Amino acid sequence: QVQVVESGGGVVQAGGSLRLSCAASGRTFSIFGMGWFRQAPGKEREFVAAISWSGTNTIYADSVKGRFTISRDSAKNTVYLQMNSLKPEDTAIYYCATDGLSPDGTSRLEASYAYWGQGTQVTVSS
Repeated sequence: QVQVVESGGGVVQAGGSLRLSCAASGRTFSIFGMGWFRQAPGKEREFVAAISWSGTNTIYADSVKGRFTISRDSAKNTVYLQMNSLKPEDTAIYYCATDGLSPDGTSRLEASYAYWGQGTQVTVSS
């Protein structure tokens, strides 16, 4: 059993920055990686970024590459999503999840992630 908790959401102006945190606990030995997804009103949930548990591998959605950075703090079992140059289209509920299937610890597929957090709202105003 793995528990996941996101935090750090809020309201920012376009061009601003925000850092989200995701803490995992429980059966962390079974975690290969962690990922971030987001869902905007009226839209499907989409992949944002992922990182292997070791921190060696990272992947990003094209829409956020160059603006967002995913990182990890092994001592805290925590993954961060640093979001810079935010745009109104980044407005969404952001979810963190643990990947227990992908050998390299990174996946763009929702099916790879078994345990999900409650989500944190990010709103970017123009």
